[in-house]
Amino acid sequence: MVLTQRKPWARAFVPPADPGLVRLRFASRGVLGIAAAVAACGLIGQDIAGLATGGLAALLVLFTVTDPTVRGQAVTVALQPLVGLPVLAAAALLHGRPVTGGLVFVAIGGLGVYARRWGPRGHTLGAFAFMCFFVAQFGRVTPATLPSLCVAVLVSVAVAAVVRFGLWCYERRLPQPVPPTPPAGGTGLRRITTRQAVQVTAGCLFSLPVGHLLSHERWYWAVGATWWIFVNVTSRGETAVRGFRRVLGTCLGALLGLVLTLPLHGAPVPSAVVAAVAVFGIFYTAQTSYTWMMLSVTVLAQALYGLAGLLDGHLLVLRVAETLAGAAGAWLAVLLVLPVTTHAFNDAWIRRAVRCVHACTTEAAARLAGHPGADPAPRVAELEALLAQVRKTVAPLVHPLYLGRERRERARQVLVLLDECAREVRALVSVAADPEASHDARLAAACWRVEAAVEALTGPAAGRLVETGRREAVAEGALAHLHGVERALVALAEPLRASMPAGAATPARV
Repeated sequence: MVLTQRKPWARAFVPPADPGLVRLRFASRGVLGIAAAVAACGLIGQDIAGLATGGLAALLVLFTVTDPTVRGQAVTVALQPLVGLPVLAAAALLHGRPVTGGLVFVAIGGLGVYARRWGPRGHTLGAFAFMCFFVAQFGRVTPATLPSLCVAVLVSVAVAAVVRFGLWCYERRLPQPVPPTPPAGGTGLRRITTRQAVQVTAGCLFSLPVGHLLSHERWYWAVGATWWIFVNVTSRGETAVRGFRRVLGTCLGALLGLVLTLPLHGAPVPSAVVAAVAVFGIFYTAQTSYTWMMLSVTVLAQALYGLAGLLDGHLLVLRVAETLAGAAGAWLAVLLVLPVTTHAFNDAWIRRAVRCVHACTTEAAARLAGHPGADPAPRVAELEALLAQVRKTVAPLVHPLYLGRERRERARQVLVLLDECAREVRALVSVAADPEASHDARLAAACWRVEAAVEALTGPAAGRLVETGRREAVAEGALAHLHGVERALVALAEPLRASMPAGAATPARV
């Protein structure tokens, strides 16, 4: 089998496919919702701080809410102001007390990460609370300006909710894959969310004084960079790669600012256009490239500071320096405080993906056999989500800066073979959906061999490959795709077993 994979630099600059134009809809709705919220805030007389606060609140409503059902999303959106407004009030009361305010900010960040143990809603509410304190530093909120900013938050959340659930609720018409939950992590400090909360707190405590040394006014950039690096990561390898990509995206955004936002001198109309394009970029690239998303975030921040009349070359350099400080805080935290190795999660995610391949083939075969309740589509959506998670956890091993060449090649081979499994499964499901398709007795035997290959990779006797026998030449599409899945699974055993330590029980590790 010839293994091909796009080079890292090519993946960075060539956008991936957008099946169903889901990312395009997501980004377009984001621009519409934020523009409507900012316009509503402008109509009630908000200044630039109020417009920025309202725009950020709308962005969080449209961007961070990921509950699996529309009803659950609506409940989370309704809870966001209940969490965010008290934090905004605390930031106002602590105005002029940088040390105390910074420590409270760090505490809110730690609690926000700890809240992830309650799933997507906990993550969303934690992010909203953290960003309310963050935007309060940008707007320099005081007790006198607090009521106005609270109104901006309430108005923006309401407008964004109308856009999300009323004008453009595409979730009601498109099946949304549920993000896979992390493997169980025990209790206490063995629980991932608890360990991450401790790590985030430690990282923010490092970046806080460094941020103050760089700037007494923009110190919160460093703390914010540390906190956001920990979003959607679990291991130290993932965190290190995410920190690198955040710094790279910020540097590229700052360079772009020299030729794009800085020459505008804060002109309202072109700055607003640049901000809208940047918002679109944030939403469109969020699921595919953290570097491109951070570039868009940096351009958006520059456009806002330009509108406030604060943008200059020094601010661009400071943005990069504060981001470096934040990334350094995150790197030190994951290396020194309760580290979670990349290997600890590769094994679990690969096992789940391989098991899901088997579940997909079983459902598809049952559909071909005429079972009315068999529906492989949800399993395929689950497989896509699991493969995305596998790519993320394996990303540190295939990163160009990773020095272990042999291990990097094995990890790339695993990704290629898993993608091959996914392609064959998608094709099999398409065949099963054909009303003219009928059951063939050989499908059961082929599905059994797929199950045997899965057991060879994930079962207790994984060290011994199952003999799959002779591959008979078949013309039927379903059987051919099942054989393709089988071949890819058997081929997976070699790179996974090659990375096993002596005496290990399973090769499902890279």
